Amino acid sequence: MTKKSCEVLRIDVFTQTPGKGNPAGLVLNGDDFTNQEMQQIAKKANFSETVFVCSSQVADMRFRFFMPLKETELCGHGTIGTVLALLQGTISQEITVETLAGVLEVSYDKDKNEVTMKQNEAIFKTFSGNRSELCHLLNIQMGDLSDELPIIYGNTGVWTLLVPVKTESILDKMTPRTKEFPKVLTEFPNASIHPFAISSKEEARARHFSGFGSGSVEDSVTGTASGVMGAYLLKYFFKEKRQLELLVHQGKHLNQEGVVKVSASKSELKTYEVKISGKACLNGKINISI
Repeated sequence: MTKKSCEVLRIDVFTQTPGKGNPAGLVLNGDDFTNQEMQQIAKKANFSETVFVCSSQVADMRFRFFMPLKETELCGHGTIGTVLALLQGTISQEITVETLAGVLEVSYDKDKNEVTMKQNEAIFKTFSGNRSELCHLLNIQMGDLSDELPIIYGNTGVWTLLVPVKTESILDKMTPRTKEFPKVLTEFPNASIHPFAISSKEEARARHFSGFGSGSVEDSVTGTASGVMGAYLLKYFFKEKRQLELLVHQGKHLNQEGVVKVSASKSELKTYEVKISGKACLNGKINISI
Protein backbone atom coordinates (compact mmCIF):
# COMPACT_ATOMS: atom_id res chain seq x y z
CA MET A 1 0.00 0.00 0.00
CA THR A 2 1.32 3.45 -0.95
CA LYS A 3 1.96 5.67 2.02
CA LYS A 4 0.70 9.23 2.13
CA SER A 5 2.80 12.05 3.48
CA CYS A 6 1.64 15.07 5.45
CA GLU A 7 3.40 18.26 6.49
CA VAL A 8 2.41 19.37 9.98
CA LEU A 9 3.39 22.89 11.01
CA ARG A 10 3.96 23.61 14.68
CA ILE A 11 2.53 26.87 15.95
CA ASP A 12 3.01 28.06 19.53
CA VAL A 13 -0.01 30.03 20.70
CA PHE A 14 -0.59 32.69 23.37
CA THR A 15 3.07 33.62 23.17
CA GLN A 16 5.58 35.18 20.79
CA THR A 17 8.45 33.04 22.10
CA PRO A 18 9.04 29.69 20.34
CA GLY A 19 8.77 26.84 22.81
CA LYS A 20 6.42 28.69 25.16
CA GLY A 21 2.61 28.92 25.16
CA ASN A 22 0.51 26.06 23.84
CA PRO A 23 1.70 24.25 20.70
CA ALA A 24 -0.75 23.03 18.09
CA GLY A 25 -0.22 21.06 14.93
CA LEU A 26 -1.48 22.62 11.71
CA VAL A 27 -2.29 20.86 8.45
CA LEU A 28 -3.18 23.32 5.69
CA ASN A 29 -4.52 20.75 3.18
CA GLY A 30 -7.10 19.01 5.35
CA ASP A 31 -9.37 18.14 2.42
CA ASP A 32 -6.70 15.69 1.20
CA PHE A 33 -7.23 13.33 4.15
CA THR A 34 -10.00 11.04 5.39
CA ASN A 35 -11.27 11.08 8.96
CA GLN A 36 -9.17 8.02 9.77
CA GLU A 37 -6.07 9.57 8.23
CA MET A 38 -6.57 12.79 10.18
CA GLN A 39 -6.72 10.79 13.40
CA GLN A 40 -3.55 8.89 12.46
CA ILE A 41 -1.74 12.15 11.72
CA ALA A 42 -2.85 13.72 14.99
CA LYS A 43 -1.69 10.68 16.96
CA LYS A 44 1.74 10.74 15.32
CA ALA A 45 2.09 14.51 15.64
CA ASN A 46 1.18 14.14 19.35
CA PHE A 47 0.13 17.71 20.04
CA SER A 48 -2.81 18.29 22.40
CA GLU A 49 -4.69 19.23 19.21
CA THR A 50 -3.85 19.20 15.51
CA VAL A 51 -5.93 21.49 13.29
CA PHE A 52 -6.93 20.52 9.75
CA VAL A 53 -7.94 23.40 7.47
CA CYS A 54 -10.76 22.31 5.15
CA SER A 55 -13.20 23.92 2.74
CA SER A 56 -16.66 24.95 3.95
CA GLN A 57 -20.07 25.47 2.40
CA VAL A 58 -21.28 27.75 5.21
CA ALA A 59 -18.20 29.78 6.23
CA ASP A 60 -14.92 31.10 4.85
CA MET A 61 -13.18 27.90 5.96
CA ARG A 62 -13.64 24.88 8.17
CA PHE A 63 -11.36 23.76 11.00
CA ARG A 64 -11.33 20.22 12.37
CA PHE A 65 -9.55 19.56 15.66
CA PHE A 66 -8.06 16.18 16.47
CA MET A 67 -6.55 15.18 19.79
CA PRO A 68 -4.19 12.17 19.71
CA LEU A 69 -7.10 9.79 20.37
CA LYS A 70 -10.28 11.57 19.23
CA GLU A 71 -11.78 14.51 17.38
CA THR A 72 -12.98 17.42 19.54
CA GLU A 73 -15.57 20.11 18.81
CA LEU A 74 -13.46 23.20 19.41
CA CYS A 75 -9.92 24.26 20.23
CA GLY A 76 -9.32 27.90 21.13
CA HIS A 77 -5.55 27.96 20.84
CA GLY A 78 -5.70 25.93 17.62
CA THR A 79 -8.16 28.38 16.08
CA ILE A 80 -6.16 31.46 17.02
CA GLY A 81 -2.87 29.94 15.90
CA THR A 82 -4.27 28.75 12.59
CA VAL A 83 -5.89 32.06 11.69
CA LEU A 84 -2.70 33.92 12.56
CA ALA A 85 -0.65 31.53 10.41
CA LEU A 86 -3.04 32.03 7.50
CA LEU A 87 -3.53 35.81 7.74
CA GLN A 88 -0.29 37.13 9.25
CA GLY A 89 1.07 39.96 7.13
CA THR A 90 -2.24 40.63 5.38
CA ILE A 91 -4.73 43.40 6.15
CA SER A 92 -6.89 43.48 9.28
CA GLN A 93 -10.02 41.49 8.53
CA GLU A 94 -12.86 39.38 9.87
CA ILE A 95 -13.61 35.82 8.76
CA THR A 96 -15.98 33.02 9.70
CA VAL A 97 -14.83 29.54 10.65
CA GLU A 98 -16.98 26.41 10.66
CA THR A 99 -16.37 24.02 13.57
CA LEU A 100 -18.28 21.18 15.20
CA ALA A 101 -19.24 23.73 17.88
CA GLY A 102 -20.80 26.04 15.27
CA VAL A 103 -19.68 28.89 13.01
CA LEU A 104 -17.29 31.26 14.78
CA GLU A 105 -16.49 34.90 14.10
CA VAL A 106 -12.73 35.47 14.07
CA SER A 107 -10.81 38.69 13.43
CA TYR A 108 -7.17 39.48 12.66
CA ASP A 109 -5.64 42.79 13.82
CA LYS A 110 -2.62 43.62 11.68
CA ASP A 111 -1.33 46.38 13.98
CA LYS A 112 -1.32 44.13 17.05
CA ASN A 113 -0.56 40.98 15.01
CA GLU A 114 -3.25 39.37 17.13
CA VAL A 115 -6.30 37.18 16.56
CA THR A 116 -9.62 37.48 18.42
CA MET A 117 -12.27 34.77 18.31
CA LYS A 118 -15.85 34.99 19.52
CA GLN A 119 -16.92 31.87 21.37
CA ASN A 120 -20.41 30.49 21.76
CA GLU A 121 -22.61 31.96 24.48
CA ALA A 122 -21.45 30.56 27.82
CA ILE A 123 -23.64 27.95 29.48
CA PHE A 124 -23.23 26.40 32.92
CA LYS A 125 -24.34 23.19 34.61
CA THR A 126 -24.24 22.26 38.28
CA PHE A 127 -21.57 19.85 39.49
CA SER A 128 -23.35 17.40 41.77
CA GLY A 129 -20.41 15.08 42.35
CA ASN A 130 -18.54 14.49 45.57
CA ARG A 131 -16.22 17.41 46.40
CA SER A 132 -13.92 15.21 48.48
CA GLU A 133 -13.50 12.78 45.59
CA LEU A 134 -12.83 15.72 43.26
CA CYS A 135 -10.05 16.90 45.58
CA HIS A 136 -8.63 13.39 45.50
CA LEU A 137 -8.54 13.58 41.68
CA LEU A 138 -6.35 16.70 41.93
CA ASN A 139 -4.30 15.75 45.01
CA ILE A 140 -5.53 18.71 47.08
CA GLN A 141 -7.48 19.13 50.31
CA MET A 142 -11.09 20.23 50.80
CA GLY A 143 -9.80 23.35 52.56
CA ASP A 144 -7.97 24.37 49.37
CA LEU A 145 -11.24 25.01 47.52
CA SER A 146 -12.65 28.53 47.39
CA ASP A 147 -15.15 29.30 50.14
CA GLU A 148 -16.92 31.89 47.98
CA LEU A 149 -17.24 30.39 44.53
CA PRO A 150 -19.06 27.29 43.26
CA ILE A 151 -17.63 24.37 41.31
CA ILE A 152 -19.48 24.51 37.99
CA TYR A 153 -19.31 22.94 34.53
CA GLY A 154 -18.89 25.60 31.82
CA ASN A 155 -19.15 25.43 28.06
CA THR A 156 -18.53 27.80 25.17
CA GLY A 157 -17.98 24.88 22.79
CA VAL A 158 -16.68 22.05 24.98
CA TRP A 159 -17.38 21.14 28.62
CA THR A 160 -14.85 21.82 31.36
CA LEU A 161 -15.23 21.73 35.13
CA LEU A 162 -14.28 25.10 36.66
CA VAL A 163 -12.64 24.57 40.05
CA PRO A 164 -11.79 27.76 42.00
CA VAL A 165 -9.06 27.42 44.63
CA LYS A 166 -7.82 29.88 47.24
CA THR A 167 -4.26 30.60 46.09
CA GLU A 168 -1.85 30.05 43.22
CA SER A 169 0.32 27.83 45.46
CA ILE A 170 -2.51 25.29 45.54
CA LEU A 171 -2.29 25.03 41.76
CA ASP A 172 1.41 24.21 42.12
CA LYS A 173 0.82 21.01 44.07
CA MET A 174 -1.87 19.50 41.84
CA THR A 175 -1.30 16.13 40.15
CA PRO A 176 -4.30 14.84 38.18
CA ARG A 177 -5.59 11.27 38.33
CA THR A 178 -6.91 11.41 34.77
CA LYS A 179 -8.11 7.80 34.57
CA GLU A 180 -10.43 8.40 37.51
CA PHE A 181 -12.10 11.52 36.07
CA PRO A 182 -15.20 9.72 34.69
CA LYS A 183 -16.02 8.25 38.13
CA VAL A 184 -16.39 11.74 39.61
CA LEU A 185 -17.46 13.80 36.60
CA THR A 186 -20.64 11.79 36.20
CA GLU A 187 -22.58 14.53 34.38
CA PHE A 188 -19.87 14.86 31.69
CA PRO A 189 -17.45 11.92 32.09
CA ASN A 190 -15.08 13.13 29.36
CA ALA A 191 -14.95 16.76 30.52
CA SER A 192 -11.66 18.45 31.32
CA ILE A 193 -10.90 20.10 34.67
CA HIS A 194 -9.84 23.74 34.84
CA PRO A 195 -8.66 24.80 38.32
CA PHE A 196 -7.84 28.48 38.82
CA ALA A 197 -7.00 31.16 41.38
CA ILE A 198 -7.91 34.85 41.14
CA SER A 199 -4.85 37.12 41.37
CA SER A 200 -6.53 40.52 41.04
CA LYS A 201 -9.48 42.22 39.35
CA GLU A 202 -7.68 41.88 36.03
CA GLU A 203 -5.70 38.65 36.33
CA ALA A 204 -6.04 34.96 37.12
CA ARG A 205 -3.75 31.91 37.19
CA ALA A 206 -4.92 28.54 35.93
CA ARG A 207 -4.08 24.98 34.94
CA HIS A 208 -5.99 22.73 32.58
CA PHE A 209 -6.19 18.95 32.87
CA SER A 210 -7.41 17.18 29.75
CA GLY A 211 -10.45 14.94 29.83
CA PHE A 212 -10.18 11.16 30.02
CA GLY A 213 -9.73 9.58 26.59
CA SER A 214 -8.17 12.63 24.97
CA GLY A 215 -4.67 11.19 24.86
CA SER A 216 -3.08 14.05 26.81
CA VAL A 217 -2.77 14.95 30.50
CA GLU A 218 -2.36 18.73 30.74
CA ASP A 219 -2.72 21.63 28.32
CA SER A 220 -0.27 24.46 28.86
CA VAL A 221 -2.47 27.46 27.87
CA THR A 222 -6.14 26.97 26.98
CA GLY A 223 -8.34 29.37 25.04
CA THR A 224 -11.82 27.87 25.34
CA ALA A 225 -11.48 27.15 29.06
CA SER A 226 -10.07 30.64 29.73
CA GLY A 227 -13.01 32.14 27.87
CA VAL A 228 -15.71 30.31 29.79
CA MET A 229 -13.80 31.04 33.01
CA GLY A 230 -14.11 34.75 32.23
CA ALA A 231 -17.88 34.39 31.85
CA TYR A 232 -17.99 32.37 35.09
CA LEU A 233 -16.18 35.12 37.01
CA LEU A 234 -18.53 37.74 35.61
CA LYS A 235 -21.52 35.65 36.70
CA TYR A 236 -20.37 34.51 40.14
CA PHE A 237 -17.60 36.86 41.35
CA PHE A 238 -17.72 40.27 39.64
CA LYS A 239 -21.51 40.31 39.80
CA GLU A 240 -21.81 44.10 39.73
CA LYS A 241 -19.95 44.38 36.42
CA ARG A 242 -21.43 44.23 32.94
CA GLN A 243 -18.07 43.55 31.31
CA LEU A 244 -14.81 41.94 32.35
CA GLU A 245 -11.35 42.18 30.80
CA LEU A 246 -9.09 39.46 32.15
CA LEU A 247 -5.55 38.22 31.59
CA VAL A 248 -5.23 34.49 32.23
CA HIS A 249 -1.69 33.26 32.96
CA GLN A 250 -1.09 29.58 32.41
CA GLY A 251 1.65 27.12 31.48
CA LYS A 252 4.12 27.67 34.33
CA HIS A 253 3.89 24.06 35.44
CA LEU A 254 4.96 22.82 32.00
CA ASN A 255 7.56 25.57 31.53
CA GLN A 256 5.43 26.89 28.65
CA GLU A 257 4.10 30.16 29.99
CA GLY A 258 1.53 32.07 27.97
CA VAL A 259 -1.25 34.62 28.35
CA VAL A 260 -4.85 34.61 27.12
CA LYS A 261 -6.77 37.89 26.87
CA VAL A 262 -10.41 37.31 27.80
CA SER A 263 -13.31 39.71 27.27
CA ALA A 264 -16.66 38.70 28.78
CA SER A 265 -19.88 40.71 28.74
CA LYS A 266 -23.33 40.28 30.29
CA SER A 267 -26.50 41.24 28.43
CA GLU A 268 -29.78 42.55 29.83
CA LEU A 269 -31.08 38.99 29.60
CA LYS A 270 -28.06 37.80 31.64
CA THR A 271 -26.52 35.88 28.80
CA TYR A 272 -22.74 35.82 28.64
CA GLU A 273 -20.73 36.57 25.51
CA VAL A 274 -17.05 35.68 25.39
CA LYS A 275 -14.12 36.65 23.20
CA ILE A 276 -10.51 35.56 23.56
CA SER A 277 -7.44 37.09 21.97
CA GLY A 278 -3.87 35.99 21.57
CA LYS A 279 -0.65 36.00 19.61
CA ALA A 280 1.28 33.08 18.14
CA CYS A 281 4.51 32.13 16.37
CA LEU A 282 5.46 29.39 13.94
CA ASN A 283 8.01 26.97 15.35
CA GLY A 284 9.07 24.51 12.64
CA LYS A 285 7.38 21.57 10.97
CA ILE A 286 7.38 17.80 10.90
CA ASN A 287 6.72 15.39 8.04
CA ILE A 288 4.51 12.42 8.80
CA SER A 289 3.84 9.29 6.73
CA ILE A 290 0.63 7.34 7.16
